[in-house]
Amino acid sequence: MGLPASLILIAVGAILAFAVNQSDPNPPVDVDVVGWILMLVGLVGFLLSLVLWERLGPGAWGWHRAGYPGTPAAGPGYPPRRRTVVEEEDVPPAGPPP
Repeated sequence: MGLPASLILIAVGAILAFAVNQSDPNPPVDVDVVGWILMLVGLVGFLLSLVLWERLGPGAWGWHRAGYPGTPAAGPGYPPRRRTVVEEEDVPPAGPPP
């Protein structure tokens, strides 16, 4: 369950718990209880999504941790990026064409 699904569950549960009124004194299903259960499940899903986002979310395999070229790797435990130096030969400028 992702963040959007969790937020939708919380919103639907809040609507059922606080905005819907039943006129039947002994309803077969208590809408307030269903609303509270949906809000609880949505909250648990929201918290689990936040906790597991770094491990299972985008970039879980490290492709986003390297940063831009020339910058060190992000986060502790990652080795610094290797710096490669390419030396160019001094070539005299070409003279005018013959």
